[in-house]
Amino acid sequence: MTPYKNILIIQTAFIGDAILASSLIEKFHNFFPDSRVSILVRKSNESIFKQHPFLTEVLTWNKTTNKFINLIKLLFRIRKNKFDCVINCHRYASSGLLTAFSGARHTAGYKENPFGALFNVNAKHNIGDGRHETERFNDLIEDFTDRTVFKPKLYPSVKDLEFVTAYQTKEYLCMAPSSVWFTKQLPLEKWIELCDVADPLKNIFLLGAESDAAVCEKIKLNSQHPSIKILAGKLSLLQSAALMEKATMNYVNDSAPLHLTSATNAPVTAFFCSTIPKFGFGPLSSNAKIIEVEGLECRPCGLHGYKNCPLGHFKCGYLIKII
Repeated sequence: MTPYKNILIIQTAFIGDAILASSLIEKFHNFFPDSRVSILVRKSNESIFKQHPFLTEVLTWNKTTNKFINLIKLLFRIRKNKFDCVINCHRYASSGLLTAFSGARHTAGYKENPFGALFNVNAKHNIGDGRHETERFNDLIEDFTDRTVFKPKLYPSVKDLEFVTAYQTKEYLCMAPSSVWFTKQLPLEKWIELCDVADPLKNIFLLGAESDAAVCEKIKLNSQHPSIKILAGKLSLLQSAALMEKATMNYVNDSAPLHLTSATNAPVTAFFCSTIPKFGFGPLSSNAKIIEVEGLECRPCGLHGYKNCPLGHFKCGYLIKII
């Protein structure tokens, strides 16, 4: 028996968080296939849910311009949609306001949210409890589903799959060398070293946003590998996911491309520099490896990373062994 017919999932954080929230979409579809499920993400993150087969609607919040005005408009739209269940995966006041005043008869979120006391269900969100973020998401719906945690999943379109076939003529590796945060990013020298020890018979595709192209160019210019191709800025997120799914191996930082591999069950080697897997954002692929420097007293230095190493040495990056 489906308890709710019109469900909204809220996750307005970064793209990686939105990808992980797709685990709830998978579970709702499995448990309540007749329910309407929608998701709210920050503007620019909606592309990963394009033509998603299990979503009724993708709502967006533009946080870059007229942030507060757009928030109020969004609240009226949510109330107009008459959701009977709102699940808030975000811990901040903005999403808490949308949840608490959504008009839904069932609301769930985290105790850490300033509006948490107004939700029907409150769950404790404890970074560092050793559980994956998808498990913490599941806490929000366990009361009317069960304790089974579903993996995140994305659905590249047929066109996305066809687009990347041009790059799949032989075995290849994918590398995503950049991150929003410097201290979450494997040093440039290490990426060059990784390319140099890679099988010369395989293509290497350097992935990322258009803004990452300059970093990729430095890697290509300084590496001895004979077949490096820069695709940063040339693929959409779903096209990148489609390409990564068939790679021999994907090399990533603790960043959004890591979660793309989880959502496609692609093989992955993840480098954790200033952050640690215990935070709950590690890889979920069946073929996954984590490389990190253990035993540093200064690590982790923060949850999200920094623009520079607080101590100036960045040992958590430079001491990582590629070979």
